[in-house]
Amino acid sequence: MGSLPPPPSLSSDLLLPHSSTTKPTTPSQSPIDETTLLNLFKSQQSHLNFFFQHLDLSQTLSFTRTLLRSSGTIFFSGVGKSGFVANKISQTLVSLGIRSAFLSPLDALHGDIGILAAADVLVLFSKSGNTDELLRLVPCAKAKGAFLISVTSVEGNALASVCDMNVHLPLERELCPFDLAPVTSTAIQMVFGDTVAIALMGARNLTKEQYAANHPAGRIGKSLIFKVRDVMKKEEELPVCKEGDMIMEQLVELTSKGCGCLLVIDDEHHLIGTFTDGDLRRTLKASGEAIFKLTVGEMCNRNPRTIGPDAMAVDAMQKMEAPPSPVQFLPVIDEKNVVIGIVTLHGLVSAGL
Repeated sequence: MGSLPPPPSLSSDLLLPHSSTTKPTTPSQSPIDETTLLNLFKSQQSHLNFFFQHLDLSQTLSFTRTLLRSSGTIFFSGVGKSGFVANKISQTLVSLGIRSAFLSPLDALHGDIGILAAADVLVLFSKSGNTDELLRLVPCAKAKGAFLISVTSVEGNALASVCDMNVHLPLERELCPFDLAPVTSTAIQMVFGDTVAIALMGARNLTKEQYAANHPAGRIGKSLIFKVRDVMKKEEELPVCKEGDMIMEQLVELTSKGCGCLLVIDDEHHLIGTFTDGDLRRTLKASGEAIFKLTVGEMCNRNPRTIGPDAMAVDAMQKMEAPPSPVQFLPVIDEKNVVIGIVTLHGLVSAGL
């Protein structure tokens, strides 16, 4: 049997790319100057003004009253950018104590529609009003007995014709030069939804305290919920001494409790005054070695700022910062002038106020 011919050698052209291979090119860029940016903002302002000038307030009022009268949950739905807006508006209502949720149109058709009930309202956001996913959702939501409202920007759309109510959001055009990217339509959706949310907030007479209760972890909530008793140091944490105690014998107490002061009390824990690390420095500078013979009571401030345990923590901070000069702490006393705690600026800041 004859030997097989050697395999053909691979050409270097097959192993290495041609030097003339075209590299990906990046689109050419034009510089953005201040005038160009300003003109874009002015154009967007003009498009938003068109919305405000042509919005049908009777439709908006009917929409708002329907949400206010709802005894069930107010659901919002949408696809793409309109879906993000719908979700955000729903979360705004939730933060105001209004039962609301976002319903994904895709997930709804795969079981999540089970959450809908006859007392609920379903608000469908769509610029065109012809979104397939929403149109497929409509008959299923109607079968559950929910009240359907479409919020659209194109006249005579399919979604408006099959819902119980429609709100038209006037859209002059998108800011996008191709009139395609949804940057103006989503802006007016957001403005519309959040403005209605605030109208509902007013109609429901929501108080600052109720609003704060829905935001317990945020600075807004803490400033309206936290009282002095919630953030004060107490009992063994208190830097206390008697007025007859020698100043130099109380240095450990002054420096170890992290308050920068001593609370001077009598035998019944009534507040006599305060002595701060600043007082210590001033006394040492003025008295020199004589400080070893001075008592705390001789050098303490007998008219310190104080606060009660039921005052708001934010009021304590304002009292600390009030003129003529700010302080770093406030003794907390009861109605009988008995010391029950101390609140410090550091403690308030650490609490997120």
